[in-house]
Parts: sequence; C-alpha cells; structure tokens
Amino acid sequence: MITDSKKFILQERDIPEAWYNVLAEMPVKPRPLLNPATKEPLKAEDLFPLFTEEASRQEFNDTDKWISIPEEVRDMYRIWRPTPLVRARGLEKLLDTPAHIYFKNESVSPVGSHKLNSAIPQAYYAKKQGVTNITTETGAGQWGAALSLAASHFGLDLAVYMVKVSYHQKPYRRSIMQTYGAEVIASPSMSTKAGRKIITENPHYQGSLGTAISEAVELAMSTPNCKYTLGSVLNHVALHQTVIGLEAEKQMEMAGEYPDVVIGCFGGGSNFSGITFPFMRHNFSGDRSTRFIAAEPSSCPKLTRGVMQYDFGDEAGYTPLIPMYTLGHNFAPANIHAGGLRYHGAGAIVSQLKEDGYIEAVDIPQLETFAAATLFAQSEGIIPAPESSHAIATAIREAKRAKEEGTSPVILFNLSGHGLIDMAAYDSYISGDLQNYFVTDEEVNANVASLDKII
Repeated sequence: MITDSKKFILQERDIPEAWYNVLAEMPVKPRPLLNPATKEPLKAEDLFPLFTEEASRQEFNDTDKWISIPEEVRDMYRIWRPTPLVRARGLEKLLDTPAHIYFKNESVSPVGSHKLNSAIPQAYYAKKQGVTNITTETGAGQWGAALSLAASHFGLDLAVYMVKVSYHQKPYRRSIMQTYGAEVIASPSMSTKAGRKIITENPHYQGSLGTAISEAVELAMSTPNCKYTLGSVLNHVALHQTVIGLEAEKQMEMAGEYPDVVIGCFGGGSNFSGITFPFMRHNFSGDRSTRFIAAEPSSCPKLTRGVMQYDFGDEAGYTPLIPMYTLGHNFAPANIHAGGLRYHGAGAIVSQLKEDGYIEAVDIPQLETFAAATLFAQSEGIIPAPESSHAIATAIREAKRAKEEGTSPVILFNLSGHGLIDMAAYDSYISGDLQNYFVTDEEVNANVASLDKII
C-alpha cells in the first residue's frame, strides 16, 4: 500500500554492509583499460604506482557481486547515513502531475553532497597502506571538500587541484577544503609541467577537470609515498557510491512503490552510478524494466553527442586509455556553473551500458536547469546544487510528459548535493546574466578526429 509519508528513514543498522559490484553481472563487460604506449590491457598491479592497491584491485574486480565495506568506513558513514528518501509532494502539486516523484537526499552529508561515499574508503585504503600524501582534482569543489574531510580524519596530507573557473566562482567551497586542512591550487597552475604547458599555450584558459586531473596525477607520481585519488569516472568510485541505490531500494519498499524511471545528473558518472546500478541489476535479471536516464549539460554532451572510443581521462595524457563516450580529452567546456559536470568523457561501465541500451541520456541547457532548481526550491524548500538541477529538470520533463499522456509513473532522482555554496550562480540567474551554451557538430567532430580509432 502506498503511504502518505513525506520521508522514508532507515536506521544506522540498515547502512549497507557491502557495495554492489555491477561489473560482476553486466551482460557485456566493458572493454579493458589500455596502456597508452603498448595498447595492451592493464592489470590491477599496473595501477599500483598511482592508486592504492585495494582501489586498484576493486577497479578490475569483475567477479564478486558484493564487496564488503570495512567497518571503519561504515563507522564514518554513520555520521550522516542512511540518507532520507523524500516524496516530492510539493513539486508534484506545483506541476499538477499524476507522477509520483521521489528523491534520495544526499545533500545531508557534512560536505553537502554524495562525494563522501567514496572519499572515505579511498582515504581509508591509503592510510591502511601506509600512504602519507594524496592528491586529487575537483570541479565545483564537492569532491575536494569530501576528500579534505576524509583526509583530515585519517591523518593524510592532501593537495587539491581545483578547476580555475570554479576556484573563483565558488570561493567558499575552497574555504571548506582549507578549513579541513587541504592545500588548494587553482588549475591550470604553474606548479606542474602539465599546467605550465597549458598556461603557456593559452594564458587565459579557465581550466577543466581533464586539466586538473593531469596536474594531480603528475604531483602524485613525483611525490614520495603519495597516491592519486579520483572522485568519479572509474569503476571503484562507482562501486562505493552504490550505497545510495541500495538504501533507496529499501526505502522504496517502505513507500510501497518501485521506480519506473531513475535519474541522475552526469559528469563522470559517480552519483548516477550510485543511484542506478543497484536497481539496474533487476533489469539484468529480467524482473524489471526500469528506465535509467543520465542528465548532462548541453555544453558538455559526451553521452548524447560524443563518440564511443578509447581516450585519456585527462588532458595531458597521463592516464590509461579508457573506453568511453567522449568529446575528446582536450575538449574545453564552457564555463557553466555546474562545474562538477564539465568533464569530457564517461566512465567505462556507463559507456558500455549506454552502448548496450541499458541507459538513456539527455542534455539540458543551463537556463532550464536553474528554472528547475528554482521550482524545486520553492516547492520542496531545498536549494539544489547546479549539478543536481540537471536531474531535477529531467524529472520535471518526465512528470510533464506523464500529465500529457495521462500516466502515473514513479520517478526517482538523486539529489546529489545542495546549492547553499552556489548562491553566486543563483544571483546570476536571478539577475538575468546567465546564458545557454551549445556545442556544434563541427566542434565535436573536429575535437574527436585526432583520437586513435581503436574501437
């Protein structure tokens, strides 16, 4: 029976004891990561110089359906998990839709986003291995803030390369990282070879996640007892985020419903994977036929308009070659306020699932996302992050379609973070200073033309 509850709350004992490893059940496994020099498939130990050994092993684990969550990690999860599942009754009423809309509220974490779900285990594995320093990149600052907290908890020194446009757009998120003890560097910077090269070629370049990754990887490889950590894209990050969907499954049971469509905003794939993969396993088995929609910016449309090809995960070409939907690793996205979504490619798992028809993708213009965010704030009381607003806009599209068609689907989306440190973006929207950015086919074609045609 469908309840009239607003929130569906689990207890601490309901925090998952294991992450769900979608790799073990995918009908078609993703193509392997490749060594850029030899084009030979990589093994877990090939990543040991860059990542922690446990993260590397998880990256290549395609046999174990469930991977245990260390008790030290679950203990930190208890600070804010389980997160609420919320029935968006206010939004439903405002839209006058027959659809039932739910959202998983990941904004209640100490740093205001889902990113802590992977930051904690990555920092834990580094500490357990005896690592003293870690590096990373961050777009809007959500991942950097999360890792700063995790690094502080486990006594690690952290250097964060923050995309320059976000460094200036979101000064308070930079302050959060510094409060937790991290060093924050605007990227591109003069502190690395990759950064100096980019600045020399384009002095006014405002950065991208690909650039920041290059700098963080370079620093990790040149610093003793240092490892690189990543907030999205790779398999082990998606694995850690599945606590979101595993909790949501139990909460949807409490609500007496099951989602017909599950939506997540999409940059590299971390929160999208976290909310969708646990539900997707029931599609694999044939028990369900849920739709899964990735919502990306129109200014950075890798899933909707990119090509499926091997590409680097960073701009300088330091990473392995990843099979991905990509706009090309040197793609320079527009300076939209959803900094966490300004990434040129999709992870290998999501790319394979997209290629095999298990997920859909839509691209949303910036002004539509802020219009959706404003509606959500006025109807549900939460000011969402610009990134999450892409998922909200997609949910609104689905709810409006339900009204037109006279259907009543159950819609679930992930509210991956709040926007209380993004108010400068809202100021720009309210004053009419924001604009939409679109990429032409000519730009996409020119940018991917130089990729090796391995696939």
